[in-house]
Amino acid sequence: MIKTLNTLFVTMFGLGKISKIPGTIGSLVTAALLYFFFHIMEISSNIILIVFMIIFIFSFYSIAEHIKENENKDPKEIIIDEFIGQSIPLYLYEISHGTQKSPDEAIIFYGICFVLFRFFDIVKPFPVSFFDKNFKNSFGVIMDDVCAGFYVVLSLILFMVLNNYFI
Repeated sequence: MIKTLNTLFVTMFGLGKISKIPGTIGSLVTAALLYFFFHIMEISSNIILIVFMIIFIFSFYSIAEHIKENENKDPKEIIIDEFIGQSIPLYLYEISHGTQKSPDEAIIFYGICFVLFRFFDIVKPFPVSFFDKNFKNSFGVIMDDVCAGFYVVLSLILFMVLNNYFI
């Protein structure tokens, strides 16, 4: 029973078992869920942060248990790491500037974050590649996506700075 619940957790309730592009699907579902929580249900960002922290911390244990008897230490069905990495830029966008975000602006931004996150997760620039190649455990599985999420944040900050500088 516990093993089944653990598998449901690391595969985002079975989405990771989809044979084609499970990571992309996990990232897309994450964006849709966060849009729903922030803009439809209007859940407090503090509550969402607490849930993120619980998921983040529990993921280390859960992924370690899932890959313990698996030869592949980063199987493609594990997509909870995509949830974590994709959530970083989206959450930071939602809490930025302390202003209310319009649904149209949010959809565009979520789309940009989704594309950038998938790009950095697939291309794996340093240090994403460092964690992916050198840590064959739950730490490596999670941290490469965390780094990809922060690359999205850095890219958007750079864009805003350059946009303000040249306009």
